[in-house]
Amino acid sequence: MTTSLSFQDKLDARIGVADSLLCVGLDPVTAKMPQGFAGSPEAVVSFCKEIVSATRDLAAAYKPNLAFFMALGTRGLEALHSVREAIPSDIPVILDGKLNDMGETAKAYSSAVFDTLGFDALTVAPYLGEDALAPYLEKRGRGVIVLCKTSNPGSGDLQDLELASGELLHLYVADCCREWDRRYPANVGMVVGATYPAQLAEIRRRCPDQVILLPGLGAQGGDAASSVRAGISSSGGRLLCSASRSIMYAGDTADFAEAARAAAGRLRDEINAHRRARRSA
Repeated sequence: MTTSLSFQDKLDARIGVADSLLCVGLDPVTAKMPQGFAGSPEAVVSFCKEIVSATRDLAAAYKPNLAFFMALGTRGLEALHSVREAIPSDIPVILDGKLNDMGETAKAYSSAVFDTLGFDALTVAPYLGEDALAPYLEKRGRGVIVLCKTSNPGSGDLQDLELASGELLHLYVADCCREWDRRYPANVGMVVGATYPAQLAEIRRRCPDQVILLPGLGAQGGDAASSVRAGISSSGGRLLCSASRSIMYAGDTADFAEAARAAAGRLRDEINAHRRARRSA
């Protein structure tokens, strides 16, 4: 599913059409799937397709998580491809792989994600340095979303370290992302957790127009009000509020798709309320 639009332009257009900042994560844990679904790759594809069908008018983007498809075994990548193909072409799709390596290995990852599987964007780890990220950053118009300040409790073990300059590491990464977005043909964004709104606000100040992928809402307990206020761009967008488990597993019976839609709708509307309050302030 290639497109002439860049990831950032495609996302801006989708946010406008759907009036949504909601990114629906697709994390298919077979043990949590509703009654009637086996743990096979085919069942995972069917389940994810139902979630997409139920939420596609509410979603600004989708974010399949590579690990859960790899866990399906040798047919896992086929299942991932089938799910990706089921998502309407006007909706950006981010592969959440948190990948990176160097040299030919990074080139192979980049080719697999963008060329073979056709994803619009990918999450990557920055700690091997700019040369290792170059195979992704050189993909014109694709999204490269760099781990900056993640939502997990232990993120500060490394990401909050103070450098010799006195700068915190995650803020240095944000500054690098701003520079890479300026110099490379890819659209560079950042992963910043909803569980850290103060850090989010400072990253947004430094990177006023770049896409921020915001995990941590829903099951992880991030506060939507403070996160939207801190993370939204001046245009009222460029923020993707991600929720996975709270939507996918909102119901565990035959009406699971309806429950997922209701959960997605509530979160979309809550985010929009804070978004509009922020813009009118």
